[in-house]
Amino acid sequence: MLGIQTVAGAELNQDFNRRAIPAEAVESCWQTEGGWPIRRIDWPVPADPRGSLLFMPGRGDFYEKYLETLDHWHRRGWRVTACDWRGQAGSGRLGSDAVTGHIGDFGQWIDDLAGFWAKWKAETPGPHVLAGHSMGGHLVLRALAEARVDPDALVLSAPMLGFLNHGVPDAVMHLAAKLMCSLRDSRRPAWKWSEKPGQVPAGRDLLLTHDADRYADEMFWREARNELVMGPGSWGWVERGYASMRAVDAPGVLERVKTPVLIVAASDDKLVSFTGSARAARRLPHGELVAFGEEARHEILREEDAVRDKALAAIDDFLDRAAPPRN
Repeated sequence: MLGIQTVAGAELNQDFNRRAIPAEAVESCWQTEGGWPIRRIDWPVPADPRGSLLFMPGRGDFYEKYLETLDHWHRRGWRVTACDWRGQAGSGRLGSDAVTGHIGDFGQWIDDLAGFWAKWKAETPGPHVLAGHSMGGHLVLRALAEARVDPDALVLSAPMLGFLNHGVPDAVMHLAAKLMCSLRDSRRPAWKWSEKPGQVPAGRDLLLTHDADRYADEMFWREARNELVMGPGSWGWVERGYASMRAVDAPGVLERVKTPVLIVAASDDKLVSFTGSARAARRLPHGELVAFGEEARHEILREEDAVRDKALAAIDDFLDRAAPPRN
């Protein structure tokens, strides 16, 4: 459905401290089948569990940025978990330096997610919901389309279902990325980070959120936990990103997904393609789209209250319909 759904606002927790790990949440690591350590954070099972929700963040992200939203879902009765992706945040690096985001193939992340999902689902109460933001949204949708995960419902926030190519076909941009990988080390940065090494680029906040305080939260966590700092993606990441997105966009792939999927996206997003989100919502047999305009930037779940409140309320309404509590 196009447009913002008419739903009541979500209840905000005005006392929540976005710059501290909640006392009831537990940080730990799990190891992939190959022994790679991945950070995770878990909220305990509520007294009357609504179900379980796993959230996966975007490229260069870390779960600390979403503590407020994760806490919201926990207060709604969900047993909540969030994880890093291999090679970013507090789960090591795959590139040639400490700040460039690199991956040999997005399939590695799909394998990690599938392995974690199977174990996590077996240990938590249902129904089970999978959610992802940006690159995380792309990856969880791809994992679902490839039948590597089997959630009762899927929630995507500004999913990376297309780069902004300014009219240049994806095939041409993908070919250009392949060329850049062939010329030099594919682990090198694909774009410039900042004039000052280690500092985020000027104006970055204007791409992410209208909420200056929530943006400042990210800067706080970067300083408090230096291992979270990540800069540009590598040329290898760009090339593999095009390959993965084109695979998901191939004819028949989304059409075979029978799981209810909610996509929350902004038409003014300057980082990922809103057109890709709208097209995916149309193709998914049980897809829904909640569309924001200029009032929202890329990080909708970290936007000003007026936007974030509506987005959370729409997600809550969707989950009440798509993944009702089990008796």
